[in-house]
Amino acid sequence: MMNVNQISKLLGAEGDALLTHVAKVPKERLHIPGPDWVERIFLHSDRPAPVLRSIQTMFDHGRLAGTGYMSILPVDQGIEHSAAASFAPNPEFFDPENIVRLAIEGGCNAVASTLGVLGTVARRYAHRIPFILKINHNELLTYPNGFDQIMFASIEQAWDMGATAVGATIYFGAPESGRQIVEVSEAFQMAHELGMATILWCYLRNPAFKKGGVDYHTAADLTGQANHLGATIQADIIKQKMPDCDGGYKMLNVDNTKYGKFDERIYSELSSAHPIDLTRYQVVNNYMGRIGLINSGGASGKDDLAQAVRTAVINKRAGGLGLSTSAPAAWGSSVAGRPSRNPWRTGSSSSTPSRTSICARKSPWLDPGLFVAPTQSVSLTSAQNPARPADIPPAGAVFGGDFASYA
Repeated sequence: MMNVNQISKLLGAEGDALLTHVAKVPKERLHIPGPDWVERIFLHSDRPAPVLRSIQTMFDHGRLAGTGYMSILPVDQGIEHSAAASFAPNPEFFDPENIVRLAIEGGCNAVASTLGVLGTVARRYAHRIPFILKINHNELLTYPNGFDQIMFASIEQAWDMGATAVGATIYFGAPESGRQIVEVSEAFQMAHELGMATILWCYLRNPAFKKGGVDYHTAADLTGQANHLGATIQADIIKQKMPDCDGGYKMLNVDNTKYGKFDERIYSELSSAHPIDLTRYQVVNNYMGRIGLINSGGASGKDDLAQAVRTAVINKRAGGLGLSTSAPAAWGSSVAGRPSRNPWRTGSSSSTPSRTSICARKSPWLDPGLFVAPTQSVSLTSAQNPARPADIPPAGAVFGGDFASYA
């Protein structure tokens, strides 16, 4: 269990800036996550009642159950990045069962994967952890490699296997995005009719978004608009890369070129160069937080825990819903009876990952002590329905202390 001092140490030189920043868009204007999320956000929407049940099912599962926050394990890298490149470091994860076991033992809210992975083990595990069936992918076997999200699964297949939700990716900005928007919108409509929740990976893809040595695929203004389009086709939750720059629209409107429309107040009144402001601008485009924002959990590497903590702090203080954890192949799980190669479990050689391993360590959202003040030690169980003033984070008893207040 981490305390604020430990978190600050992991954040390093950014600690004070991330823990004390006051965002340009006031928190009072946002719809903040909390245990009553489904009732506050979707009760008066046009979502069918079974969809509300599906969303609540994900919120009520795993170590974050009852807090209004979420950590999802997404594993579609076998298609998106090729199976060999993804699983060769840990061949156990060629076996779909080990992917699902990793999510269960790590205490994740849900596991998102492909038709083949989830379908192979559905009868054994669909009742044990919420399934999110990813229905489209970009495969890397076509030569030369292209970049287009194409349908791999149907909504009926998701429903038949007992999936709680469906997920899809749209490459906004790509020439194929128009077709993808229509396909995913129609799929999401059918998913809602059948009672499943919808999650959209709102990614940008266009070579023109890289200019002058800057990659604007993660610009706050462009990703914010992608989020807005995702909310428009009724994604219940949006997955987005954490922004690390801004000014994408400005960059694309130079040298007598014209692209889209923007307002300078995006940069002067609604955001700044601070990472919490950049991420809050994404939340703002998610209908002021009515549609939950999940960010990536940080890049894998020697500092992956610190990166995951940084992402968690920024996402939460910006008003986000949580994280998606990184690919298990990079973590070195000990499933399938093999010794652990996971650096977070040094000295351990147990045959299965413990509830405090892999996901819990990789995703700080799964550590109930991450947002607890130094003098506090409150379990998730005791904080299922905390009473909370409007200006305190929803799961105040868990994410307590001055640090936890939204920016």
